[in-house]
Amino acid sequence: MDTFLQQIINGLVLGSMYALVALGYTMVYGIVNLINFAHGEVLMIGAMVAMSVIALLADASLPGWLILLIAIPVSMLVCSSLNFSIEKLAYKPLRQAPRLAPLITAMGVSLLLQTLAMVIWKPNPKPFPQLLPIDPLDLGGPVITVTQLLILLVTALMLLMLMVLVNHTRLGRAMRATAENPRVAALMGVNPDRVISATFVIGAALAAVAGIMWAANYGTVQHAMGFLPGLKAFTAAVLGGIGNLPGAVVGALLLGLVEAIGAGYLGDLTGGVLGSHYADIFAFAALILVLTLRPSGLLGERVADRA
Repeated sequence: MDTFLQQIINGLVLGSMYALVALGYTMVYGIVNLINFAHGEVLMIGAMVAMSVIALLADASLPGWLILLIAIPVSMLVCSSLNFSIEKLAYKPLRQAPRLAPLITAMGVSLLLQTLAMVIWKPNPKPFPQLLPIDPLDLGGPVITVTQLLILLVTALMLLMLMVLVNHTRLGRAMRATAENPRVAALMGVNPDRVISATFVIGAALAAVAGIMWAANYGTVQHAMGFLPGLKAFTAAVLGGIGNLPGAVVGALLLGLVEAIGAGYLGDLTGGVLGSHYADIFAFAALILVLTLRPSGLLGERVADRA
């Protein structure tokens, strides 16, 4: 039972990080019907920038929590500016183009960001500084680290702030109106360009936080670290229902739980043939099963019925 509870905790932590990235995917898709495959690389840039900020403050004799508190907003600002530029330069000229064009462009932007990160930070993996206590907290069997607890708390806070933003603010109403029908929204005084840019900025800020949490949890960063979390987050968004914000969260948490529990018991189920590093089998098997039975995802796909 202790092993099962431990894997539940690990799955919630993993799913929380997926959720922050999946929300960026699903917000952008819900408004402009674009799959931004460069979103995982924004996560990577966030972790790299945070590592650089921490290195600059290493000699400042500041407590670890304060250094992390400084690194997070700096990383969010850099990633938001980067995603804003990507949207203006790469995606905006292709809004009226066939869907394949922005998709290929997104892949190109992803490779470009990986290459730039390789040039700036070098290709070899680097350790991410441990700024928080590493001693695990005993929960009566299962354990959780301070970093994992912080991931759960920060993710819950970010998701709460996002839901308030989308459902109870003027920008949120503009985002929902633009997703429903950008032409009619423009006639009602909404500026669709600003709304789309704001969506990219918010998604990038969430991805930056996810990148820092990912690096702090696993203790390493490299230029290709964003590919797998980005792919898993996209899978989570599809699993919950692409374009559906609660669906992205549910899909991410479910994916994290399935992956963690699968990793804990995969060796026993296969007689030792497959180890925990084959846990992706469970994640994508769950996706195939759900999409076979419910193609629109668990909570349904919310795609605007555009005029």
